[in-house]
Amino acid sequence: MSIDGRLLAGMSVLAAVVESGSFSKAGEVLGMSASGVSRAVSRLEERLGVRLLDRTTRSLHLTGEGARLYEHAVPHLEGIEEAANVVSGAAVSVRGALRVSLNPLFARYVLAPALPRLQALYPDLMLTMVQFPGSGDLVAEGVDVAVRFGPQPASTMTSRKLLENRVLTVAAPSYLERRGRPRKPAELVKHDCLQYIDPQRGKPFEWIFVRGKGRAKEQLTVATSGSLTMTDADAMVQACVAGAGVAQVLALSVEHLVADGTLVELFPDWPGETFPLHIVRPSRRLPPASVEAFMAFCIELCAT
Repeated sequence: MSIDGRLLAGMSVLAAVVESGSFSKAGEVLGMSASGVSRAVSRLEERLGVRLLDRTTRSLHLTGEGARLYEHAVPHLEGIEEAANVVSGAAVSVRGALRVSLNPLFARYVLAPALPRLQALYPDLMLTMVQFPGSGDLVAEGVDVAVRFGPQPASTMTSRKLLENRVLTVAAPSYLERRGRPRKPAELVKHDCLQYIDPQRGKPFEWIFVRGKGRAKEQLTVATSGSLTMTDADAMVQACVAGAGVAQVLALSVEHLVADGTLVELFPDWPGETFPLHIVRPSRRLPPASVEAFMAFCIELCAT
């Protein structure tokens, strides 16, 4: 027997009759007339081919078949009601499981220090943080929200830019002592440059330098090369700190190292190259409150 809306509706009416004790009281609960309730029960009996209620002018009693049906059906009806309440509550209440895919730099330097505040704001939120490639399929991976660096391709996803982070060209003092300090970007063709793979293209990023604005804007692309190519930003920073070569990195990951002298920014007079950070979700349709709350929290973090 197929399960359809009419069968479920009839079962709900029967349950209301049993629990209230009469057609008229069940009608008040359901917003129906007493005759409408009676017709709904009769249609259910016709569909099942058994009598469910013994009716008299003064009382209603479940038949044996009706009692067995009620006993087996009520737990499922209650489960459906509970599931509906949970889902509808998720639209207005920040609670339940949320799976987010985070760029590791954002997770480490921006979100992690603020997690206690997120927990205090939303104690019923169960957050799972994972890392997937920037080009990964969010729906296939079961991800509700992602935070990714780089321009986002046109898609059905909702995307919001969180910030623009400066791209710095840096090297360790030990490397500069050994190889000399380049005075302009073009001199990098003579240096060991650590290459980083663009996850969206599968090729190393170009080394771009920008300064000035408007008509005075100047942009330069330098064809760098080196013996080390990486996909791990942290490994690249550590290799740079160790003196393995020159690196182009996001300021977010090395500002503290530049501030304490561990790394040296080589071209502060070329400050215009930036890289965008976006927060995205797979669909524009009716996001749960937890998704909206997490996105708003990240937007606030990046605005400060």
